[in-house]
Amino acid sequence: MGNKKEHDISYTMNRELSWLKFNQRVLEEACDDTVPLFERLKFVSIFENNLDEFYMVRVGSLVDISLIKNKKVDNKSGMTAMEQLKAIFKETAPLYKKKDKIFNDIEEKLQKYHISRLSMAQLNADEKRHIDHYFEKFILPVLSPQIVDMHHPFPHLINKSLYIAVMLRKDNDQMTFGFIPVPQMLPSILFLPSNDIRYVNIESIILHYADKVFDMFKLEDRTVICVTRNADISPEDEAFSEDEDYRHHMQKILKKRKRLAPVRLEVQNDANPQLIDFLCDKLQIKHHQVFKSHIPLDLSYVFQLQDSFNKINAKAITYSSFKPQPSPMVNKNESIIRQVIDKDLIFHYPYEEMDPFLLLLKEASEDPTVLSIKITIYRLANFTKIVEYLKKAADNDKEVIVLMELRARFDEQNNIQWAEELEEAGCNVTYGFEDYKVHSKICLITRVQNNNVSYITQIGTGNYNEKTAKLYTDVCLITANEQIGTDAANFFKNMAISNLHGQYEHLLVAPTSLKQGIIDLIDEEIDKVNAGKKGAIIMKMNSLTDRGIITKLSEASCAGVNIQLIIRGICCLVPGIKGKTENISVISIVGRFLEHSRIYVFGENEEMKMYISSADIMTRNTEKRVEIACPILDPHVKKRISEILKVQLHDNVKARVMLETKEYVRRIGDERMSINSQDFFMEEAVNEAGKQMHIQPSYQEIKSTPFKKIWAKLFTRSQNNK
Repeated sequence: MGNKKEHDISYTMNRELSWLKFNQRVLEEACDDTVPLFERLKFVSIFENNLDEFYMVRVGSLVDISLIKNKKVDNKSGMTAMEQLKAIFKETAPLYKKKDKIFNDIEEKLQKYHISRLSMAQLNADEKRHIDHYFEKFILPVLSPQIVDMHHPFPHLINKSLYIAVMLRKDNDQMTFGFIPVPQMLPSILFLPSNDIRYVNIESIILHYADKVFDMFKLEDRTVICVTRNADISPEDEAFSEDEDYRHHMQKILKKRKRLAPVRLEVQNDANPQLIDFLCDKLQIKHHQVFKSHIPLDLSYVFQLQDSFNKINAKAITYSSFKPQPSPMVNKNESIIRQVIDKDLIFHYPYEEMDPFLLLLKEASEDPTVLSIKITIYRLANFTKIVEYLKKAADNDKEVIVLMELRARFDEQNNIQWAEELEEAGCNVTYGFEDYKVHSKICLITRVQNNNVSYITQIGTGNYNEKTAKLYTDVCLITANEQIGTDAANFFKNMAISNLHGQYEHLLVAPTSLKQGIIDLIDEEIDKVNAGKKGAIIMKMNSLTDRGIITKLSEASCAGVNIQLIIRGICCLVPGIKGKTENISVISIVGRFLEHSRIYVFGENEEMKMYISSADIMTRNTEKRVEIACPILDPHVKKRISEILKVQLHDNVKARVMLETKEYVRRIGDERMSINSQDFFMEEAVNEAGKQMHIQPSYQEIKSTPFKKIWAKLFTRSQNNK
């Protein structure tokens, strides 16, 4: 049981409230005039999707915890689950108002580009006739309305589905209620016949014609609603018999997820209080769990709109086209296996292509010297070459071992299908551990040549997913280092025999050695300062929540170690608190791409120790998952990653600085040198690719200072000083 006296909470903050601040930063991108207008609309949709998942998972989990008599408290804020829920609901309400205002402002500006979302009242006569016809022919026949009375019980409202909720009055003046599920087979928006882009949300059409659906009643009120349900089913907490197929077990859990308890009700526009009271009573939620919005409750349609843009529209209101570039480290005309034997390779996604890794798998599947391919998989794209090459390797009599994590949240069904396909192709598929998700990103290719065994190891910070590799920033290391390869071989052997306590020379592996390894590395920097030397730490991650490491970072700060943190999302450590965290700085970068790489650096210059990892510094990663942190041993790779970090630490366009007040503010940029790190890396990648092809392309649409000037400022001076 937690105790408020166990931890110093003067320099920490609650995880959930920190997450809400992160999502607020996402929403603020929709206010940024430097972001193209339609991309700003996407950020509102991303904000909404993030909030949906937060309520399904985090709020759902807290609701469950709040029902337990043992009132455990959060070790970063001293709050009980119920206190956290109250704070979350309080902080959420203003975000809805902000979201509505931003969304309406963007839509108004989009009208300049002939893009308009219309209400039924805004339609002209021809459009009204078109909608009338569409409703009668395509919508009305597939509707399934229901009233609630003694013969018709309150329906199960499916998680995150839209419903038209109505108040109905009979001739005898008796009040009743009704629902119309918005059919999922219908398009979410209906485009109107026009040279412009004019459209209506499908739920708005059904709402308008609800009186035709319930033509036996008088409609007193109508609104669109959406229920969010707890989706935090942890498979490791679900008992299942040992002889039950694990895939079948996961499929049962997915079915159960759809029917869990409500945690939030969203209502579009104003609704009759009597209707809200009725819904709260039937859903068994409180009024503070009801959130009102004056914009559509489902904004996923936003991403469909771009298909309707003409080239002129698209150029004016969307990001300039960018595709990952060929890596300057790779010669496409030479075997990738031979190249990695000569030197370690590092790739920076999404600025550089994922192709070299895919080519490595393809070569390995055909190479007669390759004995086996072993890989851990957490998330795959819906269409992936990785499975194709693994199946091809199995066809070519290679041993293919796939450690598939079926519990990758909301990707479970996809992973189940891939697991079945790989098994049918002759691959050996296993599913990890009952209590520990396998989140590591590692691939090991074992070769036998002239009776000598050698290894090629790939370790990355991101998933083996061709789609997200174009959207997320990650780093990918491919090395023929025998020490790393030996550790990787031991890792897969340990996974095969369910040994979580294996010993490794170089890899830090959770749940046993990663957390203590990082604490030991922080202690080394403390020891340096105590010996009169300089101590320095740079850590880049998605989230920081692990109480033990937070406490150790505070200790290092107090000793005088300079600590720079780049944390996109949750940060439970508050920097700048005198006597606690005054030597710690925290920045968050939210931009065009999702910052996803985890990089941990201890020390400087020749003494520097650098790791890349699949793990954030979160308790779930350090204690409840199988994770890997891999040391960077090649000095050229170490130098490249250091350059990446240096650019990000100097970002003064997209970076926000966390203050000791727990608020985030935009960094005040140098007018002479604006540095948008993501723009910098895009232009750098294009220029490096151009050098390879002996041309000088440039990424003309970037508005920031050209990367050559930034490079000269950040690196030339420091290199001259060495």
